[in-house]
Amino acid sequence: MSEFRQKCTGKTRLIGSFAAIPHPVAVEVMAQSGLDFLCIDWEHAQISRDMIESMVRAADVHRVPAMVRVPSHAPEAIQAALDSGAQGVLIPRVSTAAQAEAAVKASRYPPLGERGVGPGRAAGYGYRIPEYLADANDRIVVAIQVETSEGLANIEAIAAVDGVDVIFVGPGDLSVSIDAIGPKGADRLNAAIRTIIGATTAHDKTAGIFCASPQPVGQWAAIGASFFILASDTMFLGAGAAANCAAARDELA
Repeated sequence: MSEFRQKCTGKTRLIGSFAAIPHPVAVEVMAQSGLDFLCIDWEHAQISRDMIESMVRAADVHRVPAMVRVPSHAPEAIQAALDSGAQGVLIPRVSTAAQAEAAVKASRYPPLGERGVGPGRAAGYGYRIPEYLADANDRIVVAIQVETSEGLANIEAIAAVDGVDVIFVGPGDLSVSIDAIGPKGADRLNAAIRTIIGATTAHDKTAGIFCASPQPVGQWAAIGASFFILASDTMFLGAGAAANCAAARDELA
């Protein structure tokens, strides 16, 4: 757990998944699957703020690092996620260097940032504040998601921002933003992703990407990506159910 940020910044190849089912049982099931980390999807899933803490706690039981994809750039959301005990945050739709700088400030305690000190779960509800403050800046992963045409245009400036650990590509939103949806837009989307990964690694940052299936992982690893979020618990549930149902029907045929 304590080495998660070191592995991220050291470009150890890591495979995680989104946790979108708002229940600790789902987190525990995913945590036992062999994943390197989980990312609780507060942005797109119907997860309440109080459930975030319960889901992080469930991941902690199995010693699997849990990040939180927060719903926006708001410092309040970033603080809530980190106070829950999350090992990092993934901040969506970062399109400018100023937004990346603000994300770092909200995630780091002074003098590196502006995160507020509070008696949340991460700090033992107030009993371990000095101990937590001593190494939180060294342990928290700050990942930003580049997924817009504006972010693509500003990627060099974004990648140069101090304190950003991971620059993560969101292919879905990016494809919409640059008008590269579907098979006809595949070449344009792939070129944009290569540009983002290239700029990220050139600035010695860790490049990450969402992969809906395992097949693209090797393709992006070959050009420098090392941080992968593979599908989600809901996607795995649906795919597993569909595959087993089809297999059972084959047995009846």
